[in-house]
Amino acid sequence: MTRRIGIPAMVALLLGCPGMVLAQAGEESAASSAFAVASLHLEQNVTDGDGEVVFEVTGRADGLTKLNVVSPAGRSIIDFTAPNVSTLGMREFRFESPEPEDIKTLTSAYPEGAYTFTGATASGVKLRGRATLSHKLPPPVSLLRPKADAEGVVAKNLQIAWTPVANLAAYIVYIEQPDLGVSMTARLPGSVAAFAVPDGFLRPGTAYQLGIGTVTDVGNVSFVETTFTTAGTP
Repeated sequence: MTRRIGIPAMVALLLGCPGMVLAQAGEESAASSAFAVASLHLEQNVTDGDGEVVFEVTGRADGLTKLNVVSPAGRSIIDFTAPNVSTLGMREFRFESPEPEDIKTLTSAYPEGAYTFTGATASGVKLRGRATLSHKLPPPVSLLRPKADAEGVVAKNLQIAWTPVANLAAYIVYIEQPDLGVSMTARLPGSVAAFAVPDGFLRPGTAYQLGIGTVTDVGNVSFVETTFTTAGTP
């Protein structure tokens, strides 16, 4: 997704936290086993006005030498084959769709419904899974503190606050300073509407990037992003 702020890889991990329904594993049989993770979800960046569909797949202990994902209409979405089994395959995948600004173009290309995941490991084990894509996106938050593009923000005892959104599974909050190579990401319960930044993380007189995402129980996310600058001399 094209963003003023690149969502950290940690966000992907947070979306997969226990208790979030991101995928429905296929039934295991004597001939096949379930993927450790087989999921997809819809993300929108409200600030930039674009969106994407994200696929996440993890095999078992072995690497995957084959992976195929088929849409509800029977169209192949992902078709991966390792060039040589001796490479041991790939254990984990994250695929992101293109990011059209017209969300209808995206949802037309990736319809709602059950997507089928199939694969094979380097040792020959067959894997199967199913995950359901929903187009329902949560409302975004509105920032209360700090305001968008605020300057002179306190570097100590800063509490980020936003308008609450009902019926969420979680919020994701992240702060980045790319030049310093520092970032912080937190997954918070849907019942809270504030986050206290640990003292010592923010430096005086420094610009930071801030993003807050609302997360549904099926993993769809709506992000808003901004920047703020702390008070004082660097």
